[in-house]
Amino acid sequence: MSDAKQDFWDRVDDVQAGMLGLTSNGKLVPMAPVLREERDGKIWFIAKAGEEIVANTTGAPQEARFVIGDAKTGLWANVEGTLSLSDDKAVLDEIWNAVASAWFDGDEQDPDVRLLCFDPKMAGAWFNTNSGLKFFYEIAKANLTDAKPDQGYQADLTF
Repeated sequence: MSDAKQDFWDRVDDVQAGMLGLTSNGKLVPMAPVLREERDGKIWFIAKAGEEIVANTTGAPQEARFVIGDAKTGLWANVEGTLSLSDDKAVLDEIWNAVASAWFDGDEQDPDVRLLCFDPKMAGAWFNTNSGLKFFYEIAKANLTDAKPDQGYQADLTF
C-alpha cells in the first residue's frame, strides 16, 4: 500500500468538488478544492463575497469540515480542520483557473473574489483502488473464486 497521506494529496488534487462547511452550524456547501503546485498542506477555495461561509469566517478562523465523495478519483473522506479567509495575492494568482474565472466578471481582480484557506487537522479516508472495468472484474472474480473483491483501503490521517 502506498503512503496514505501522499495518496490523499494526489487524489485531492484531482477532485472537482466537495462539500465545505463550518462545524458550528453543520451546513455544507459545494466548493471546488485547489492545491498549490508546491503543496503547502492546505486546501484552497475561491469563493465570493456575500456567501454565508465567507461571512462566517470574516472575524476569525473557524473549525470546519470538508467532505469528499469522488468516484473519479476513488477518494471518500471526511476532513476536519480550520477555515480562514486569506488575502494572499500570490496564492490567488497561482491557483486562479478557468473554473474560478467563469464565476467572476473581473477575473481575479473582481472585488468580490475571496480566498479561503482550509488547514486540515485529521481525516477519515477511504481509497478505492478500482475504477470502471476493474471494479466489475473484481466482483466477477470474487463470485467465481469466493475471494473478497479488492475494494481499496481505509486510513485515519493526521496532518
